[in-house]
Amino acid sequence: MKKFPVDAPKRRVVKTLEVLGFCVIREKEHISLERKNPDGSKTPLTMPNHNTIKASTLRTICTQAGISRDDFLDAYNKS
Repeated sequence: MKKFPVDAPKRRVVKTLEVLGFCVIREKEHISLERKNPDGSKTPLTMPNHNTIKASTLRTICTQAGISRDDFLDAYNKS
């Protein structure tokens, strides 16, 4: 099984989430993102605004957003 990166750079994580359909709403102490779903609903996502994001935090972010580990890692490796 593929593992999440240990200390992923914040910019790369945000770029990966944008590839997966999220857009940045605001960026202060936390980064707020949102994805518009085909049925008209929205999926909100909040992540810490740290320089690096820990693997455990990435796992939580993916669980909140309903993104599989493989989908995230494929998009992460392409960015």
